[in-house]
Amino acid sequence: MTNKYQASIYVTLRNSVLDPAGVAVESGLKQLGYESIEQVRIGKYIELNLSAANEDMAREQLNQICDQLLANPVIENYRFELVEISAKLGVEA
Repeated sequence: MTNKYQASIYVTLRNSVLDPAGVAVESGLKQLGYESIEQVRIGKYIELNLSAANEDMAREQLNQICDQLLANPVIENYRFELVEISAKLGVEA
C-alpha cells in the first residue's frame, strides 16, 4: 500500500552566493520608501504530490529529486515540508 504526500519545497541561494535579483528588489523597495529593509534573497517555491510506501521513502525520493533537478547543490540550499495528504484532509490513512 502506498501513501500520498504533498511536498512544499523551498530552494534558496547559499548565503555565499550573490543574489542580483534580491539586490534589485531591495533597491526597488527602498525607492518605494521601505528603508527598514536590510537584505532580500529570492528563491523558488515548488509544490508536488507523490506516492511512497512510507514517509522515510518519500523523504528519500524528495532529496533525490531536489539534488538532481530542482536545486543546484553547488550554489543553492533546499528544504521541504512533507504532509500526508489523507492526514491533511483529516481522513484516516
